[in-house]
Amino acid sequence: MRFLLDDEHREFARSLDAMLTAADTPGVVRAWARGDHAPGRVLWSRLAEAGVFALAVPERHEGLGPLPVELTVAFTELGRHAVPGPLVETVAAAALLDSLDRAGALGAQGADPTATAWLSRIASGKAVVSLCAPAAGSPYALDARAADAVLVVTGDTVLLAEGAGPVQPSADPARRLARPLGGAVLARGPAVVAAAEHATGVAALTTAAQCLGLGRALLARTVAHAKQRTQFGVPVGSFQAVKHRLADTLIALEFAQPLLYSAALALARETAARVPAEGGARRADGSPSAAHEIAAAKTAAGEAAYGAARTALQLHGAVGYTAELDLSLWIRKARPLRDAWGTPAACRARVLAR
Repeated sequence: MRFLLDDEHREFARSLDAMLTAADTPGVVRAWARGDHAPGRVLWSRLAEAGVFALAVPERHEGLGPLPVELTVAFTELGRHAVPGPLVETVAAAALLDSLDRAGALGAQGADPTATAWLSRIASGKAVVSLCAPAAGSPYALDARAADAVLVVTGDTVLLAEGAGPVQPSADPARRLARPLGGAVLARGPAVVAAAEHATGVAALTTAAQCLGLGRALLARTVAHAKQRTQFGVPVGSFQAVKHRLADTLIALEFAQPLLYSAALALARETAARVPAEGGARRADGSPSAAHEIAAAKTAAGEAAYGAARTALQLHGAVGYTAELDLSLWIRKARPLRDAWGTPAACRARVLAR
């Protein structure tokens, strides 16, 4: 089966690409890594004006969604331009709050009745929200100190963190991780477990989309370098070994793309029906569930992006190691994104689960 974007999707991607190209994202990334969030918040507002965050928020809360396919298109472009910040976590938090709202868990006894107000703030870009779900593999929240709110899922409880611990070192300096501290209860009960599984699925899908965009950017930059860099009087891109390495990278990205779109469509179907497959492996008709397809897409896209980073580093030679080169901003994101919201091992285990 072929998964192709329609004209509206392609135009949306082109508009985001043009906006981000003009936004000097390398400068934004470097400022974010230093702890200067002002340029990033300006870019965040522009993304909100383009409707990116509203895609994760339902219309009843002033959003446009939830629209998993459109989110995938948007996050591919965000990955292509290495945009920093808790982008994935914010849309995943929106998915969590929406699911809890639909289940009536946010209005339950002991829950915070104002929790749904975060949804409209997310849609408008007025709120930057991070999400921590230790069950998904990490006890840390991304950019907890830059976020307006940090949601923490522990078992059948959702907490609004009161603070965050020290920032932890990361392979990507722009990924500022910290352990959330304390918190007030937003929701509690069985609905939290299902809502958290849906939110982590959205997080894995959008992270996979970022990986695909990141890998394509790395490949494009490496191909351009291979055409310009000469050795023995000819471009290094004319050497067979270089061609093969670039071709392998392209093939991995091309194989990941249909898996990503298929996962987005599966999630869109399940979101519309509000009936996720039991256990996340197969639907009643025997076809893969959204969770199953997202895991496959995350594995393929994450490994393809990491492979693209290794190729870029090798074919750029010593210059590829320099922090002054913008390429390093993309290279250093590849491995953290590959492992975020589902390591390759965890995702493969889910794909193989029956």
